[in-house]
Amino acid sequence: MKLNIIPARHGALWVKLGIRTFLRQPLALSGLFFIFMAVMSLLSMVPLIGNVLALALLPGATLGLMVATQETLKGQFPMPAVLLSGFRAGRTQLRAMLILGFLYALGFVGVLGISALMDGGKFAQLYLLGGTAGAEVLQDPKFEAATLVALALYMPLSLLFWHAPALVYWDGVPPVKSLFFSFVACTRNVGAFTVYSLAWILAFIVIGFTVVLLASLTGSEDAVVAVLFPSAMLMAAMFFTSIYFTYAESFSTPTVHLA
Repeated sequence: MKLNIIPARHGALWVKLGIRTFLRQPLALSGLFFIFMAVMSLLSMVPLIGNVLALALLPGATLGLMVATQETLKGQFPMPAVLLSGFRAGRTQLRAMLILGFLYALGFVGVLGISALMDGGKFAQLYLLGGTAGAEVLQDPKFEAATLVALALYMPLSLLFWHAPALVYWDGVPPVKSLFFSFVACTRNVGAFTVYSLAWILAFIVIGFTVVLLASLTGSEDAVVAVLFPSAMLMAAMFFTSIYFTYAESFSTPTVHLA
């Protein structure tokens, strides 16, 4: 395993490769993403611990989508079982993936706990227990501060776990070390990841605006919603497909290839 320093412009390349790879197997990759989302949604419905369980499974499930991308690049049709790749690769990887899931859930709950110091826990309660928040709550300066604090703290947490599942699965890196290597890789290639993030934001804005414009020509709000939601889901599936390429170019390994 070797860390590569990537030119900033390659962030846009990762987006391009993600979209292009998705279009090779749109039904398979979108279906896997919908299964992924359905499982997360069902888990979140379990009282008290549902959202925590969903958080704990997120690193492993994200890895499954990365493995599906790799199989697509090899010309294979990724089956639903690929989502469990991180839990079926052997006892060592299973243990490591469970540890990553526990650490991710613990870190996320910690972020919510710190945000609770801002608004008495309203933001954390809304996320963990669900429900809706009225305009009065959303416009409360304390609630807004809690939201901003949570977003700011989630950024380093995301960098810690961005490459970690792939490092555990493909390179056999221990869980804690994988967090360190992931953070270093993301920060050393901050230019490429900034371009990558901005490119995806722009893509979502352009596609969203286009879809709303076309659907609004019908004069029906229901038509706009009916078209916008599946379009957003497909874009999200493309985004998850592109994550593989951020790892493939950041680390030189014998089992990972950049298309």
